[in-house]
Amino acid sequence: MGIKNISGFLGNALLLALPVQLYAQYEKTEKPNVLFISIDDLKPEMGVYGNDMIRTPNMDRLALMGTLFLENHCQQAVCAPSRVSLLTGKRPDYTKVWDLNTLMRDMHPDILTLPQHFKENGYRTLGTGKIFDFRSVTREQDQISWSDSYLRVTENYFHDRQRPILYYYQNPENRVTAKKYLAKAEEQGLTGNDAIQNALQYFKPSVESADVPDNAYHDGAMTLLALETLSELAQSDEPFFLAVGYHLPHLPFVAPDKYWELYDREQMPLAPFQKPAKNSPAIAYHNSGELRSYTDIPPLASFSDQPYGIGLPEYKQKELIHGYYAATSFVDAQIGKLLDFLEDSGLIENTIIVLWGDHGWHLGDHDLWCKHTNFEQSTRSPLIISAPWLPPGVTTGVTEFVDVFPTLSELAGLSIPENLDGLSLVPLMKDPDDFVKDIAVSQFPRGNNIMGYSIRTGRYRLTYWMGEGYRTTMPFSEEMLVAKELYDYRRDPLETVNVAGRLFYRKVYRNMRHKMLEFFESQLEQNREYGSVRQGDQQSPVTPPIQTGN
Repeated sequence: MGIKNISGFLGNALLLALPVQLYAQYEKTEKPNVLFISIDDLKPEMGVYGNDMIRTPNMDRLALMGTLFLENHCQQAVCAPSRVSLLTGKRPDYTKVWDLNTLMRDMHPDILTLPQHFKENGYRTLGTGKIFDFRSVTREQDQISWSDSYLRVTENYFHDRQRPILYYYQNPENRVTAKKYLAKAEEQGLTGNDAIQNALQYFKPSVESADVPDNAYHDGAMTLLALETLSELAQSDEPFFLAVGYHLPHLPFVAPDKYWELYDREQMPLAPFQKPAKNSPAIAYHNSGELRSYTDIPPLASFSDQPYGIGLPEYKQKELIHGYYAATSFVDAQIGKLLDFLEDSGLIENTIIVLWGDHGWHLGDHDLWCKHTNFEQSTRSPLIISAPWLPPGVTTGVTEFVDVFPTLSELAGLSIPENLDGLSLVPLMKDPDDFVKDIAVSQFPRGNNIMGYSIRTGRYRLTYWMGEGYRTTMPFSEEMLVAKELYDYRRDPLETVNVAGRLFYRKVYRNMRHKMLEFFESQLEQNREYGSVRQGDQQSPVTPPIQTGN
């Protein structure tokens, strides 16, 4: 489904939903609440984004209530850096979180987060699930950001008080197998998480279907906790900011049978282009290391000796895509429960709702799986924002996750901190044809000292792979440029050819290069102004990419 069809879908649905005139009745007479929903590894695969096959009625329903951002991009396509950037409104070269090992406040002890900003402006801020990546904050999930202790799912919320074994699995056969490996780990003197991690080395299936209720799995149990919390919040006049972070459709793809049964595996759409782009540098790719960490994958991989590629057989590709769709529909059902409560309680009349997936996800395109690239399927990420006093709409304006912080601040009537890298998207929510910015910027590290910077306009993407430990806290030098890529999404939406060196695109390349260098210069000046340029930056190696992480 193209953009024209998406707009038509939204327009027809809106005729059946709340008429636009109703939105004039929703006047902000008090501080609006915020329901902030994050979804791990969710790419823009839902009905309103043009996928006619996937079942996402509740995310589609939310899009009909708010603004759908069709051209939104993350700052770095891996969990911790992306989430830190969104939650601070700052790019990775400022936060210095480029990996899954760096604590945000070790780099910037006084950095301001989005929920912290709301807390300091009279909001009760609460969170549950995966909001920050747990490896980028302390165990308290950045305690300063929250008014209350972080909400954790206890056994009481799980079906029969039984947590998934090895964190993920509920299928009875898988539980029996997992217990055998846990017993072997315990024989070695391992306990707790150490025993679980040991067992996962030997038994870690990439998919699971089980005849269980929703709350057998973590996301279903967490929804019960979120609903309980919303019920409590509905009794108070204090404005709230509630963050709910879903783990699926992150690997492994686990979900109750009923969500798998929504789909016919033989109908699962394989990626139409499963090769490297012509003329593209090897550094742009990876070997799908995160997926390879699942114990049913390595025996199937056919390119294990290559620096990139995995070569999964078609039946396994279809099973993984089936799992991704089932897990997405499972999460969609949980979101439906939250929306139902907001409507039934009347909270929806004064609640801003935000839904975002932290980055995209490769489903076999370029023979890639997972994220960890600067390609479209990694950087393009879903974003929906609903404010009940603004009419719904769909925009093709280019946006980024660093824009969420200033947008929510403006919507809630709070001041916008001056040292943010993003811009408020409220103009696009008021008029989808308005203009806020012309590029979105993503980045990803490779090796010990290479960082790829990618700028995306409405039509093109230019990626510069920079060596010698380059960051945007350093002056640009042509000698540091290792490789470059240029893609034209109007002519080549599947990124089959890198046209950076083609004569036909010389004017496009010059224009995109100008935008890239302008971005580099603007970041250098901003970092100088706010004291982020340090003497040792030029010698600091870029943290190696996490190819097996999540």
